[in-house]
Amino acid sequence: MNTIFEVSTGGPGLYEITRDVGHWVSGTGLLTLMIQHTSASLLIQENADPEVKTDLAAFFHRLVPPTTDPSMTYLQHTYEGPDDMPGHIKAALLPTSLSIPVVSGKMQLGTWQGIYVFEHRDQPHMRRVVAMMNRA
Repeated sequence: MNTIFEVSTGGPGLYEITRDVGHWVSGTGLLTLMIQHTSASLLIQENADPEVKTDLAAFFHRLVPPTTDPSMTYLQHTYEGPDDMPGHIKAALLPTSLSIPVVSGKMQLGTWQGIYVFEHRDQPHMRRVVAMMNRA
């Protein structure tokens, strides 16, 4: 069983997809998610306090600033905009796929865990997340 989730992003930040994925899963097995992009990531992260999302986005922006930052002048891949190569670096540092156990149609996430697309680019994008459910 497989599907593709399309996630509309509005710029850098974390976009929760837990509810959509949770409605789709069924049975018992292993759910695999993979994002089909090289400048966005997938995360399992806290979904109770929205400041976690803000702080994560701020941290990664500070860790890997745009190519217009003087510390980033060594980067050569700049023709797609000052946020593109930093987006690739962030996606290389963070997961682009996740595996989540599913039991009786329920993802086995912790109490405060949610699934997020982490957008690394400045402009809005339509991101595609492939989901595959392998039943036990």
